[in-house]
Amino acid sequence: MTRTNQCRALCGIFRNGTLLSLAPLALAVSLACATAERAGAQNYPTHPVRVIVPFAAGGVADITVRVVSEKLGDKLGQRFVIENQAGAGGIAAARTVKSAGPDGYTLALLSNGTAVSVPLFKTLPFDPLKDFTPISSLGYFDFFFFANAASQYRTLGDFVKAAREKPGKLNVATINIGSTQNLSAELFKSTAAIDFAIVPFRTTPEALISLLRNDVDLVIDTYAALRSALSDKKVTALASTGTKRAEYLRDVPTAQEAGVAGYETTSWNALYAPAGTPPAVIDTLNRGLQEVLASPDVKARLLDLGIEAKPSTPAEINARMQADIQKWGQVIERAGIAKQ
Repeated sequence: MTRTNQCRALCGIFRNGTLLSLAPLALAVSLACATAERAGAQNYPTHPVRVIVPFAAGGVADITVRVVSEKLGDKLGQRFVIENQAGAGGIAAARTVKSAGPDGYTLALLSNGTAVSVPLFKTLPFDPLKDFTPISSLGYFDFFFFANAASQYRTLGDFVKAAREKPGKLNVATINIGSTQNLSAELFKSTAAIDFAIVPFRTTPEALISLLRNDVDLVIDTYAALRSALSDKKVTALASTGTKRAEYLRDVPTAQEAGVAGYETTSWNALYAPAGTPPAVIDTLNRGLQEVLASPDVKARLLDLGIEAKPSTPAEINARMQADIQKWGQVIERAGIAKQ
């Protein structure tokens, strides 16, 4: 147990009324606790930091946090150790971080998927707005509408036109129900005012095989997930879901440019700490991330994955989390998706 945690535990004994008769000593211990916590925060970090990731190793979010954490560790002089705890809704990972001490040595990767989980699940053992303290965003990335390279759909407008002529007859593939890709398809359906079937697959490779067999008409997924098929000219990107064209696919218009006014889906990931983490620790991490994410090397490595390196203030990413909880809650309700 660290000195700060020892002080915290001892303070709890005095504060719960067990030793009220020793008021002078209690005051002295409280002052010592405050001094120790301030010193610990100012010297942070003094030993390795755990970063709990709610996704399996090798995915976009996992690679992003590994790239950033390596550089952040170099800057702050301590290792940032990645622990993958995959599971529905990020519940296992969130529990681990929520139960950790608020000292900055156990951090969480939260994402747009976390915002989706709040309205998607009947109950969650955590509240991302109350149980965690935002530090900074790490990166933002769009999804793309992919068609078979031999498809009759050369633009997203072609697909929208066909869907209006044959309501309910076309198919759009995504990964599993409740994923951001899946909800992006639901949002596309309502925003464009068209009707098509959304076909969920367990994995992106399964959805890609279906596209190449012409069993589905489009796939909505990330650039990183279909980059190889795009490079091999097996698929074409008809449009992106963001508000501006992606730097790595400048020739691909946004859905809004393609005629779907008001449509936008941008995913993100961010670093959070347990609620109650000292502001000095949050500030140290935020300042470190601001510098790391501005590094040309980090920006280039993430852009290769289709991710725009982008730090934020804690308030900015907190506002984004709140806005996305509301946005995806409305999409889930409108689509009639049953709570899990």
